[in-house]
Amino acid sequence: MLSACQLGKPPYQKKPIDDIVKKMTEVPNFSIMLYDMNYDESSDKYLHQYRVLKEDSFQDTLVSETTDWLQVSDIYFNSNIDNMGMALITKTDGKLEKKVAPPGYNNYVGNEKYGNWQQGSNGNSFWEFYGKYAMLRSVLGYGMSPIYRGGWNNYRRNYYPSGRTYYGNISGGGTRFGTTGSHTSNRNSRSTWNSKPTSFKQNVRSKVQRSSSRTSRRTRSSSRYRSNSSSRGRGFGGGK
Repeated sequence: MLSACQLGKPPYQKKPIDDIVKKMTEVPNFSIMLYDMNYDESSDKYLHQYRVLKEDSFQDTLVSETTDWLQVSDIYFNSNIDNMGMALITKTDGKLEKKVAPPGYNNYVGNEKYGNWQQGSNGNSFWEFYGKYAMLRSVLGYGMSPIYRGGWNNYRRNYYPSGRTYYGNISGGGTRFGTTGSHTSNRNSRSTWNSKPTSFKQNVRSKVQRSSSRTSRRTRSSSRYRSNSSSRGRGFGGGK
C-alpha cells in the first residue's frame, strides 16, 4: 500500500551533496553552493562542483573549500540547472535547511553575528559584514556589489516561507541570481559552464529534460509493478 501511495513521487536517490552534509554532522554552521556544472559528452555524465563554506565553532573561523567534479543524476542536474551560484543547503546553529537561496541569504546576510544594515547615501539600506567576516563578501561572490535590504526582505517575506526559489528580477529584464543571473556571471565568468557556447548549454538543457523525464517514467512504472506484484501476492493466500 505504501508503494501505491507514493507512485507519483520520484524515489529518493542519494546524491554527492548528501555525503558532504553527512561529513559535517558536527559542524553547526555551513553553506553548500553550486559552484559550477558541466555535461561530459564522451562519458554521458552530468557533473556538479560545489563550494563549501563552513565555520569552525571552536576557533570561530570560516573555511572555504571547492570540491572536485562529482557525478549527479539526470534528475538532480535538471532540477538545479537554473541554480548555479545559489546555496543549495545551509545549516545555521544546527538547523539544516534544503531551501535554494541566493548565497548567504539563509544564514549570513541579516544575521547580526556577521554584520549589520547600513544606510546608504541613496536612501537604500545595504548589508555590511564585520571586519573579521569581510571574506564572506568575496566567498559568496558579491565583490563590491551591494547587498540591498529590499531584495533580502523580499526573499525572506515572500519566498522563504513557501520554499520558492528567489532569483531577484532586475528592472529592464533578467535576474540577479541563478545560472543566468548577473551575480553568477560576474562571480564566476571563467567557470566551465559559462565558458561553453550558448548552443551547447541549450542542447544540454533539452537533453537533460528529456533524460530526467524518461528516468521518472521508468521509476514510476517500476514502482507500479512492484506494488501490483505485492498486492497479487497478498491476494492468493489459501485458508481453511
